[in-house]
Amino acid sequence: MATRADAIAKAREHLHSGAFITELNRRVGFRTQSQEPLPGDPMRAYLVEGLTPAFEEMGFTTRIVESPIGKGPYLLADYREDPSLLTVLSYGHGDVVGGMVGEWRDNLDPWRTTTKGERVYGRGTADNKGQHSINMAALRMVHDARGGKLGFNAKFIIETSEEIGSPDLAQVCASLHEELKADLLLASDGPRLSADRPTVFLGCRGGVRIALDVNLREGGNHSGNWGGLLANPATILANAIAALVDHRGRMKLEIMKPPRITNQIRSVLAEVEVKPTPDEPQLSDNWGEDDLTAAERVYAWNTLEVLAMSSGNIEEPANAIPGRARAVLQLRFVVGTEYEKVVDAVRDYLHANGFAMVEVSGQQRFGASRTDVDSPWVNWAANSIRKTTGKPPAILPNIGGSLPNGVFAEGLGLPTIWVPHSYPGCSQHAPDEHILLPLTEEALAIMAGLFWDLGETPRNG
Repeated sequence: MATRADAIAKAREHLHSGAFITELNRRVGFRTQSQEPLPGDPMRAYLVEGLTPAFEEMGFTTRIVESPIGKGPYLLADYREDPSLLTVLSYGHGDVVGGMVGEWRDNLDPWRTTTKGERVYGRGTADNKGQHSINMAALRMVHDARGGKLGFNAKFIIETSEEIGSPDLAQVCASLHEELKADLLLASDGPRLSADRPTVFLGCRGGVRIALDVNLREGGNHSGNWGGLLANPATILANAIAALVDHRGRMKLEIMKPPRITNQIRSVLAEVEVKPTPDEPQLSDNWGEDDLTAAERVYAWNTLEVLAMSSGNIEEPANAIPGRARAVLQLRFVVGTEYEKVVDAVRDYLHANGFAMVEVSGQQRFGASRTDVDSPWVNWAANSIRKTTGKPPAILPNIGGSLPNGVFAEGLGLPTIWVPHSYPGCSQHAPDEHILLPLTEEALAIMAGLFWDLGETPRNG
């Protein structure tokens, strides 16, 4: 009779044999860039040709679900073994950012995998084709090891519009509420804390984009003739930003700050060290909120960042006072922040403090969500990963970035466990996107262990 160790060994061998990379190479070849769609219908082809056969080989039924707003389609895959067993829902996205052809090292083709040392390059290898391919492969290894059984029911929803903000994922999941019922979301996206530390995160931070516009006049005016007489919109804008966030990145408005970090969250993050590798940006000294660790700043606190600023022509500055200035800021926030009030609060604050000429508007907003750290699924996942790897995983209340976690945690009411398979230096969204072979092998083993253990876990146990 096959054992847990057998399933994990099969998962590792799937990489060593070259079969996993061959499979991933085929999927990377679908040019599924959603921000700048290419001719044809690569999104649908990816779901139908790239994924459906693999699901159907495991006994899943599949169907394509159309976007209600005309965006990329969805693949729904459903495996039902026994209604008395646990049901796990998983998620992934088949769309990627643009290929950026010609910008990769050694002029690599982004639409095929290339292995150099421990790195496997290709668009989507880390975000997210490689990650859901790992989960599908590990699931298949468990299915084979158990003689065509899993020991639980499984569902997948794969979207093709994540890189444009998942504009209708919530609507689609709401319409499929009955079909997507499950006991747990177990999915993979985003980076680990570090390449050598398995990680579990329970949700994501949200974000609010805030535009600040100072429009005083059309065109520029000679800085010698008019300097000291005309208000300078760039100067006003710089001071308006400084009224919101200081020279060390500390927010000044209380409405932008989260609730007090609980002792429970502090305890979880006490074991988390943010330690960039030599090829990643190094942490800035004396930056950010006082009396917080680096882990608390990025996983348990809010930050206000200036994303872009513009006034005049920086490439060819004229000797003129510009007529307009603009900045886009973003508040990244954790659960409990009154983010719905932030834009109005910024406007009221600036206008009450001498900046009535600054127009304030909200451009984009997405919520924060996370599973409680005391959920029994957190210990279950951590224990499974430790059993497979011998390493205690980092437990993050949420990642610093954003994912459509709220659709599952709030919309479907599921506990959410994310087990990421990339790492901070993977160059996602940039040239040279890649996965690491040692990390991929460990990830295949981790997921095989998790899926095996799901089959040993009684419902409501």
